[in-house]
Amino acid sequence: MTLFLCGDVMTGRGIDQILPSPSEPAIFEPWVHDAREYVRLAEAANGAIAHPVSPSYIWGDALSELDRIKPAARIVNLETSITRSGEYEKGKGINYRMHPGNLSCLLAAHPDVCVLANNHTMDYGISGLQETLRVLAAAGVRTAGAGRTRADAEAPAVVAVSDDCRIVVFGFGTRTSGIPPSWAAGADRAGVSLLDDVEPSTADRIGARVKAVRRAGDIVVASIHWGDNWGYDVPPEHVSFARRLVEIGVDIVHGHSSHHPRPVEVWNDRLILYGCGDFLNDYEGIAGYEQYRGDLALMYFPAVAKTGQLAALDAVPLQIRNMRLNHPSSHDSEFVRATLDRISTPFECHAEAGLAGALSFRWSRSGRQPKLPTTGCATSAKSP
Repeated sequence: MTLFLCGDVMTGRGIDQILPSPSEPAIFEPWVHDAREYVRLAEAANGAIAHPVSPSYIWGDALSELDRIKPAARIVNLETSITRSGEYEKGKGINYRMHPGNLSCLLAAHPDVCVLANNHTMDYGISGLQETLRVLAAAGVRTAGAGRTRADAEAPAVVAVSDDCRIVVFGFGTRTSGIPPSWAAGADRAGVSLLDDVEPSTADRIGARVKAVRRAGDIVVASIHWGDNWGYDVPPEHVSFARRLVEIGVDIVHGHSSHHPRPVEVWNDRLILYGCGDFLNDYEGIAGYEQYRGDLALMYFPAVAKTGQLAALDAVPLQIRNMRLNHPSSHDSEFVRATLDRISTPFECHAEAGLAGALSFRWSRSGRQPKLPTTGCATSAKSP
């Protein structure tokens, strides 16, 4: 059974402005006060965008890949509120929202689960989160990691693949990703599922929740928003936490937050993606950190046995250009492959060139577990 996983889907701000029902363009950033400025920056970098665009436009070549592979479930980290709310988080600096009238652009990719435990879900307050939840539920899209109460936020999204197999997705966020502590869901307060820490005891509490809902044949995904925006190093505490989640019953650790991919590991025959990178954003034309090539995105396609073991992992590189996902050049595909191979080698995982520009991963199947890599924390700070 093959799944589709990707990192941050950010359909607010500039992307929202090129869609048929844009929000009011006023935004409240220190240097930019009109969301249309991000459209102008993208057009200055890569040419004019004839908008309004069709709902499927932003997904571009990703849609043909999804049609070709036909994954059993599609899981994305939706890092944008879907709301008309004007109750923006003052002082945060960056606020993302997409107008509910543009929901068809999200639905064009047919996501089964939108993870909401991230640092933009509540950019437009509790009312913005509540509207996001209503809009997605009405469209039949499951959510994880945020809810009207703590119990809702901690409950998993469940996708029934067959009579004897379900995909069970838990969503979590950490403060290291920029989530304000005040966003944590309460007993009677809407918010996100925010972890206090990544200590073994926290992983064990998650394990108890997994055990309470898991059935025979379930594939359990822990989707975590954590860490800095830039840098390839993985904090040792993240490594230990991810491995502990696997040991207590998680089959796939789906990490995200950084603007570019981070290492891949297979631990106890289970997949750990430490950071999937951005998948859709409006960053074209913004200077800084070019060495990380944040314009290059990845579609992850793990093939998983019913026992939860990883059978194969392929990934398809794409490039964000004209606010659309496009097949990259062979040179750019090789950059992604070489980078992932270099940063994943300490985890005894390697990226190789596959068919039609895709990447294929191989890992040690000797039964010997890799030691904790001696890498330090990334030094750059998380932006708002």
